[in-house]
Amino acid sequence: MDKRFNPIPIQEQVHLRKQAVEEVLAHPDWNLGEAARHLRTTMRLTIKEMAKVTGLSERTLRDIESGRSGGTIATAEKLLGLVGLRLSIRRK
Repeated sequence: MDKRFNPIPIQEQVHLRKQAVEEVLAHPDWNLGEAARHLRTTMRLTIKEMAKVTGLSERTLRDIESGRSGGTIATAEKLLGLVGLRLSIRRK
């Protein structure tokens, strides 16, 4: 949990996670960086904490959030997997 915030009960953590997911799903126009930053900040995680739980490097997360990298499909799956989502590709 980001040290700028006081620790919160598990119920509130679950609520924040659900809120983050709903907001990402409500914005299909967001790119991966925007979605990743929103998930991380809504759940009150630092880059370091998010890197640890997703298995991605801090550098990769910073690059994705800043738009320097679009990430890979595997990276997107790791980020989305954090909140129980998965990436799918389908025909138009």
